[in-house]
Amino acid sequence: MAGSSVVKELTAEVWKKIVTPGSRVFIGSGATVPFAVVDSFLKASSALHDVELTHIHTIGDMPWVAKKYDDHLRTNTFFLTQQIQKAVAAGRADYTPCTLADVPSLFGGHLLPVDVALIQVSPPDDDGNVSLGVSVDVVRAAVKAARTVVAQINPSMPRQSGTATLSAKKIHYFLEHEQALPELIWDTPREAQLRAAQYVAQLIDDGSTIQAGLGNTPQTVLSALKNHKHLGIHSGVFTDPMMELIESGAVDNSLKHYHVGKSVCSTVLGSKKLYQFIHENPEIEMQPSDWVGDVARIAKNTRMTAIHGAYEVDLTGQVVRDSRGHRFYGGMGSTQDFIRGAGHSKNGRPIIVLTSMTDDGKGSRIVSGFKPGSGVNTGRGDVHYVVTEYGIARLKGRSIRQRVLNLVEIAHPDHREPLLRDAHRWGWIPKFYNVTPTEVSENAAGVESRAVTLGGQRFMFRPLHPSDTRTLQSFFYSHTQETVNMRYGYIKDRLTDEAAYKLTSVNQSVDVAFGLFSEMGQRQEICAVGRFYRDPLSDSAEVAFIVGENYRRLGIARFLLAELTSVAESRGIKTFWASVLKKNKPMAALFTSYGASKESHFGEDSDEFTMDTNKLVKRLAKPPKN
Repeated sequence: MAGSSVVKELTAEVWKKIVTPGSRVFIGSGATVPFAVVDSFLKASSALHDVELTHIHTIGDMPWVAKKYDDHLRTNTFFLTQQIQKAVAAGRADYTPCTLADVPSLFGGHLLPVDVALIQVSPPDDDGNVSLGVSVDVVRAAVKAARTVVAQINPSMPRQSGTATLSAKKIHYFLEHEQALPELIWDTPREAQLRAAQYVAQLIDDGSTIQAGLGNTPQTVLSALKNHKHLGIHSGVFTDPMMELIESGAVDNSLKHYHVGKSVCSTVLGSKKLYQFIHENPEIEMQPSDWVGDVARIAKNTRMTAIHGAYEVDLTGQVVRDSRGHRFYGGMGSTQDFIRGAGHSKNGRPIIVLTSMTDDGKGSRIVSGFKPGSGVNTGRGDVHYVVTEYGIARLKGRSIRQRVLNLVEIAHPDHREPLLRDAHRWGWIPKFYNVTPTEVSENAAGVESRAVTLGGQRFMFRPLHPSDTRTLQSFFYSHTQETVNMRYGYIKDRLTDEAAYKLTSVNQSVDVAFGLFSEMGQRQEICAVGRFYRDPLSDSAEVAFIVGENYRRLGIARFLLAELTSVAESRGIKTFWASVLKKNKPMAALFTSYGASKESHFGEDSDEFTMDTNKLVKRLAKPPKN
């Protein structure tokens, strides 16, 4: 450590030399706040004047924001944790909105040049190099820009190589002090977060490269991916759930198109086990924030999937993250860069995930408009998916009308009707779009959609919703005239928007309409529809199916019949009946094969089939005959 000073104590006189009036002092990030150095600095701070402290997200105590330092120190943060939120709200500290990828250029340029950097490092190795350990992010840029670097040598700091390595010659003062790194332990997920995570997992293909922002909900999603295969990681922050994905075998980075075999990140936040896991781990590659968060570099990862939380999303798809009205919370972080990078990636998926209700259970996070003062972090054109515990809203390439309908569907049921009223008031949807969306409550764990494989082909199965109106019209116009005639029993050459809406806006708590969808990139196409209409005066229901011409003989009708029967039995429906044209022999054969009784009337061109749902359940439980 030639040229550096190793000291047992940094005295007030030393600090006067290091920090001159008007200096800007950087404090290390995440779990690498050099608390011994900071404590020494604060003890000497009464003799310092007009010093600005700057940092990004940190964990652990933040003693420098105490009121007693207000006369000579002022904090300017890029990220607001709970401790500093109050100081910013009171006007005692500042918040600079900025993406993490842009912070290094501020330090190295003329906008926010750093004079002094207070950092934490590992002990030097035999070559005289220290490691920045669990935070490379903006620390490396601060070290490069600062005229004076003061480092706490901590034997508990894990070592990482590459850009985490720093020559000890770059450091001017060393203070040796061992301390346990502060840990970030995630809260136990709530039921709503677990359900939302299951929906997000449906959007993530095997072989995807994933990134998740800080926040309990995005991190919960990672825990739902343990059955995936060949995932990769390119993320600003590396967390315990990511480590667990590696341990489970879900992440192996083998199919990445960029930095194959490496989990790329810029900072590590989590448990002691996580810090030990990354120590000298060659499969973890740490890079600065401006490298990891570069949009073009993110987009090089095929199937890049960015998973980020939000405070609110409006009905057009705009996202608020770092403010609630005029109060600031959190920060911009890396959301904007990763959402855009994933959007530019081949088969990439930018995903916003949030629970439908605020933490106090009183307000909706899906809103018709934001509170005055709220700032939009992610524009409506950048958001492809919004997910809550009530489902998935697919926004890319969709009109305002389609977005409104889809986002109302994933809002909490208590807030859907007022959201529809607001949408009518703003003229975003036609007046006849007036049915409040409902769920099929019998779905397992409350998750409505799931992937199924029929005849060797993969489909998504879920209830129809009003936002499927246009998709149902396309399905109708894909049919041959013969299919239309057999399905409807008469010549029909048009399915209007209003007629299609009536077929999708089903009260799923009474009647049921299921759809089977194929996925073409980010677009869903209806392949088949199965539904029943309950007779309000009896315990029977009319059942009907229509399967697209290109998807027949795959067992789809049988599958839909089984799903409808399961729901019907749970609702006390004892009988299904169907009116089938005599020339529709495949449908007649299906019902007959499951024990339906047939009643024919002379002179009529259709037969009526009746089925006992209890017997149907038993018959459908048996494997189909070849």
